[in-house]
Amino acid sequence: MTRTPTVAVFDYDSGNVHSAVKALVAAGADAVLTRDRKVAQEADGLLVPGVGAFAAVREALHAHGGDEIIDRRLAGGRPVLGICVGMQVLFSHGVERGLDTEGLGEWPGAVTELNAPVLPHMGWNTVEPGDGSVLFRGIEDERFYFVHSYAAQSWELDVIPPFPQPALTWTTYGDPFLAAVENGPLSATQFHPEKSGEAGIQLLRNWIGSLR
Repeated sequence: MTRTPTVAVFDYDSGNVHSAVKALVAAGADAVLTRDRKVAQEADGLLVPGVGAFAAVREALHAHGGDEIIDRRLAGGRPVLGICVGMQVLFSHGVERGLDTEGLGEWPGAVTELNAPVLPHMGWNTVEPGDGSVLFRGIEDERFYFVHSYAAQSWELDVIPPFPQPALTWTTYGDPFLAAVENGPLSATQFHPEKSGEAGIQLLRNWIGSLR
């Protein structure tokens, strides 16, 4: 009998946590909402949500030891999935309303305001999955739900062989921005899978399948 993968949704007072847990369960995971460091460290997968301002999310994550948990998991090759601002804080810094805040620095680069006539970018949009994407397998032409005004609009990490190249997924709203990144054990989406209907559930199912 195949064991059901365990996924910890890190509860640090930021994010759409309960709907994320429900979506993970629907996608086939044994999901738990937790702020227990041991549980978050030892689960097969860790989901890091994030809603609100970059600086507030970064501060709350640090206050609950999330940055250390993420770092330790990645050092051991253990999968992490960031969502929305949970993706943004993985970059070196975020510039929001004139405030430049240091991020976790897992990826180089800045999160900046979208160059679009109307903000926030709210609603459904298509994506352009990168080569070798696991997350978007079978859902390459689907639409996903976004709600944000800031994003990473360039990719600055230079991955040198034999390390595999990351799968970069782009979306255009005004200008192109990163909708998702798959980089070894670290993956992230700017959109909300838990709000993206069956396509979002399938994306989570694809991620969960990679945890086995």
